[in-house]
Amino acid sequence: MFDDDIISLMLYLTLRQYEYIVAVADTCSLTDAATRLHVSQPSLSVAITRVEQRLGTSVFVRRKGAPIKITPFGYNIVAKARDLLQLAAKIEQGPDAAPPFVLGCFEDIAPWHLAPALERLSIDFPAITFKGREGRFTELAADLTEGRADIAISYDIGFEGNFERRKIKTVAPVAFLATDHPLAGKASVELEELVNYPMILFTEDLSEEFMRNLFEEMRLSPIVKERARSLEMMRSLAAHGVALGISYSHPPSDTSYDGKPLVTVPISTPRATTDIILAWSGLREPDPQFNEILNALA
Repeated sequence: MFDDDIISLMLYLTLRQYEYIVAVADTCSLTDAATRLHVSQPSLSVAITRVEQRLGTSVFVRRKGAPIKITPFGYNIVAKARDLLQLAAKIEQGPDAAPPFVLGCFEDIAPWHLAPALERLSIDFPAITFKGREGRFTELAADLTEGRADIAISYDIGFEGNFERRKIKTVAPVAFLATDHPLAGKASVELEELVNYPMILFTEDLSEEFMRNLFEEMRLSPIVKERARSLEMMRSLAAHGVALGISYSHPPSDTSYDGKPLVTVPISTPRATTDIILAWSGLREPDPQFNEILNALA
């Protein structure tokens, strides 16, 4: 019988039955095992028989007047049962040490926000272990929902449903342009000016949807020529004149990752602004320490 088959069958057995198996294996005696478990010997014997019937083979060899012996198959079952009981006990006792507090951050802004936040938290809360986690919008939302992250720093995109949020600041987008682009010499630009030129958007569905909704609200029709997954890919494409890029994240450098010069121009359209927020699951249990961490980040 394969291990997967054994595991599938064991799902129908109870922890108490596993205790019976381990006790009989430890004592090699139904009488001694029954005494240890505070059950009657006949009840224990019936329970072991039912376990073996469920598994489809013998765990023990039981002969009248002789010590109980464990079958080769039984050794495998006893070992797994023992591990399972130890794990169950550990779950009930709780973890030996508190798990790290995980701070998630949207990938594009992580270089500016994640490391300073982790440093600040480590100073303010020296007894807590903090860990960073980067991700895209959908990844961060799933991490918060499923407990892989405690708080996320992100643009306010993709956190619908059971999420709480606190605003950190409002940011405006920028346009990445080649140095010879017609708009490169301007101090700022409006979205209405940008839609006259081919542009680059991010490939992530939520990011592109956010930008397209913005254009639609303003009754603008963008010419999308390229899509980029990463911020640096967008900047590189823009620097080489493929099209102009639009992003809410912008490094201070005036060169792309491959060393090509480019121009970053602020987009001054008021309706184009968005917020950077702290997001967390609305289903979290109330926790004063969590609130203290939240206040330290805000």
